[in-house]
Amino acid sequence: MENSFIVAGFGGQGIMQLGRMMALCGMLEGWEVTCIPAYGAEMRGGTANCTVVISQAEIGSPVVYYPNGLIAMNKPSLDKFASRVKEGGVILINTSLVNTQPSFSTANIKLMGIDATKLAEKIGQKKTANMVALGAFIAHTRLFSLDTAVTAVKQAFEGPKQSLIDINIQALKQGAAGLKAL
Repeated sequence: MENSFIVAGFGGQGIMQLGRMMALCGMLEGWEVTCIPAYGAEMRGGTANCTVVISQAEIGSPVVYYPNGLIAMNKPSLDKFASRVKEGGVILINTSLVNTQPSFSTANIKLMGIDATKLAEKIGQKKTANMVALGAFIAHTRLFSLDTAVTAVKQAFEGPKQSLIDINIQALKQGAAGLKAL
């Protein structure tokens, strides 16, 4: 079974970290993974996306044109990638920054929402919106467990970033609890 996802948003939203965390969760659960970042020409505030493939078997190609899912952290990302999600897939929308649904038919795509930015602000760190989104993604897909994500956070934020572990774990849990169907 192979699952592919695109995570997209503005530069500065932690898109690459979110993609790496998804890949790390997959690795911790024994899956094969690839993670390919893509940056826009601009810096902070420009476009950023990351393609993640998680598979039980060897991955033939890390290039994904039609993913099983999309995490859209802003409206331009939703507009750019939503039409590429496979039938039967899922689109997770950061409803804090996106107040509209995709402009095409999503009859066979599950739309889910999470107030990622607002929940991150509520816990005191806006930069954890990416981990809120990851928690929501895990709650919906159940591709890996929340315990695996907690372990991944502890590994990813070792050393000098250790002070960020607790707030990122809190963000994961807020995301898992705050998921809603659209």
